[in-house]
Amino acid sequence: MSIKRFLATLLAGAALAGSAYAHAPDGTVKPNFSHALPNDPGKSLVAVEVNYPPGGASAAHHHARSAFIYAYVVSGAIESQVDDGPARVYKAGESFYEVPGAHHRISRNASKTQPAKLLAVFVVDTGDAPLTTPDK
Repeated sequence: MSIKRFLATLLAGAALAGSAYAHAPDGTVKPNFSHALPNDPGKSLVAVEVNYPPGGASAAHHHARSAFIYAYVVSGAIESQVDDGPARVYKAGESFYEVPGAHHRISRNASKTQPAKLLAVFVVDTGDAPLTTPDK
């Protein structure tokens, strides 16, 4: 890959990752990885770490229309509800997914005393941003 293409991919990925959880006032989001998929032109893999303090939460939101999301709880426990499914608490080592167009109604730290960390991995159309849009 040429340096020019590499830098363009890196900058696009950083922009996507930075917009992933811009609405998470009760936590921090750190870009983890971003790369265009060489065997699937027009698609990218973007990963972000979402750190929730005790009792922290994200507002209800939707993701980019093309985004398929795999979420892995790295530490602590995360309560999540996607679409009209039941709210569920996922503990460290457990995972869940969201299909394109899903409504993420609940995303929060299930503990009032311990922090929690989530790795969110997006398979998304390259350039489809923002990755996350809070409900109005």
